[in-house]
Amino acid sequence: MPRASVIIPTYNRAGWVAQAVDSVLAQTYRDLELLVVDDGSTDLTLEALGPFLGRIKLLRRAVRGGVSAARNLGAAAARGEWLAFLDSDDRWLPEKLARQMAYLTAHPEYLLCQTEEIWIRRGVRVNPPRHCRKAGGDIFLPSLERCLVSPSAVVLNRRLFEDHGGFDESLPAAEDYDLWLRLTWRYSVGLIDEALVIKRGGHEDQLSRQWGLDRYRIRALDKLVKDPALPEPQRQAALQTLAARCAVYAQGCEKRGRVAEAGHYRSLAAG
Repeated sequence: MPRASVIIPTYNRAGWVAQAVDSVLAQTYRDLELLVVDDGSTDLTLEALGPFLGRIKLLRRAVRGGVSAARNLGAAAARGEWLAFLDSDDRWLPEKLARQMAYLTAHPEYLLCQTEEIWIRRGVRVNPPRHCRKAGGDIFLPSLERCLVSPSAVVLNRRLFEDHGGFDESLPAAEDYDLWLRLTWRYSVGLIDEALVIKRGGHEDQLSRQWGLDRYRIRALDKLVKDPALPEPQRQAALQTLAARCAVYAQGCEKRGRVAEAGHYRSLAAG
């Protein structure tokens, strides 16, 4: 049984997915299995995966269910004690998984850890803004403001993932923000402060670039503050963030003439 299960969800990424798969198969850490979940692709993704079929486990969805459903399907089929996710437009450096597995062995107090990233935007390497630097330790409060954990950079315990419900399949975006908030108020995050992931961005099929992403973050926050297990100090911090996000989103709705929607979010901001 492999110690680590790597899950690559993909949808219509025929031009990218082979590079992602290659980067996993080139890992110096060998005690792994690779599951690729095709989320109902309609392009040549299956043809791109053809050369790898003897070395990967391919799961296929007949109808697109979204990235959360694809990741969860892969996790449900995984056999490893540890889960790692890789978006199909990203790549890993060869030592990435070995460094994380060694770190988790040396630091059993952590059930998840992440690495830094190299950012590529429209084919050009750029420096991430300071506020986007990866963080470790107790990161719940700063994670309210922005997503500080990247799916492609994290390794986490499978039982931890399962016990807390995995990715929320009702969220078409901000599903990672939602999961990390649910985990980071309970658990600290280990950090390897070395860029071991190549993270691409700037292409049009990224949901994170669409207007309205904040409404899904608002949904995640609203769900979080309603969790009866959330300690009161964390709840108050989340409520403040929720109110601020609602106010900003309501202003955006008003500028676009969406008066009823703006009213809903102003009411939500008022509690």
